[in-house]
Amino acid sequence: MLIALVVMWGSSFALTKVAVSSISAESVVAGRLIIAGGVLLAVLLVTGRRIPTQGRLWAFFLAMAVLGNCLPYWLISWGQKSVDSGVAGILMAVMPLVTIVLAHFFVKGDRMTWRKGAGFLVGFVGVAVLMGPDALLQVQGQGSQVVAQLAIVAGAVCYAVNTIIARLCPAHDSVVAATSPTIGANLLFLPTALGDFVPVIGDLDLPALLAIVVLGVVSTALAPLLYFELVRRAGPSFLSQINYLIPVWAVFTGMIFLGEMPDWSAVAGMGLILSGIAFSQFALARRPTGAGRAWRRFKVKRPIDLIRPLGERVSGPQLKEPQDNGRQY
Repeated sequence: MLIALVVMWGSSFALTKVAVSSISAESVVAGRLIIAGGVLLAVLLVTGRRIPTQGRLWAFFLAMAVLGNCLPYWLISWGQKSVDSGVAGILMAVMPLVTIVLAHFFVKGDRMTWRKGAGFLVGFVGVAVLMGPDALLQVQGQGSQVVAQLAIVAGAVCYAVNTIIARLCPAHDSVVAATSPTIGANLLFLPTALGDFVPVIGDLDLPALLAIVVLGVVSTALAPLLYFELVRRAGPSFLSQINYLIPVWAVFTGMIFLGEMPDWSAVAGMGLILSGIAFSQFALARRPTGAGRAWRRFKVKRPIDLIRPLGERVSGPQLKEPQDNGRQY
């Protein structure tokens, strides 16, 4: 199940690269949001749940719609018009490092330590190495690549802020937690993007169409449901492994399916970023969580078994490691 989640989210960068090669970033985001909204609403109805009506809860959902859906989806899609999918996956790996800093200020009891601070600095150096000397040449006509990379990093920061909001959100059903922000994102984003998306539907080539469909169904709709199920079974500490696996899978898919060849700066940057994550989570890894025992207890006999247990309420206090909550790609 962990590997399935890595594939679902890690492949989104290659899928996005295929999609933005044919249509605008706005159209890609609109397409994946419409499809994901339909899938999640179907799951909501099949499982007998209802959309909440509490105003306070919807204030959180709308914030998550902006910072966990609309804004990062657009920033990453726009950036990938000129950035390889593998590099985008590596840049997104800074999200848990940014979350560490934000959690220090906004999450009670999650204080900055010297290990976390050192891990953040190592990851920051990794981003600088990955972006390379082009960052110094931006004003000399070579800055488009750097701006695109910075847009993807900004998307990672959005996800980090979304993680903190998810931690602070009142307790709620996990299927509702996945569905409501997506519905909110549709309501907020589509009025401005639908006019661009509808005219290009008939002109989409097959690879771009399939990429948008898979992005919507798998990466945007089903992956969050699987994520909540993994958190319920194994705990968020076990899920920290995903921070290392997604960038590697993103580079792998870019090389195999898109013919991308990461240069030395991408490889070195990925090594530094992942080292920063590992160093910052070293103390967490030593904490007894029972995650291994939970992993051995996984027994999923039928696909519906992944949906039925999701009736349990989830909230920030239950997901005690904020670096993994609220992530989407």
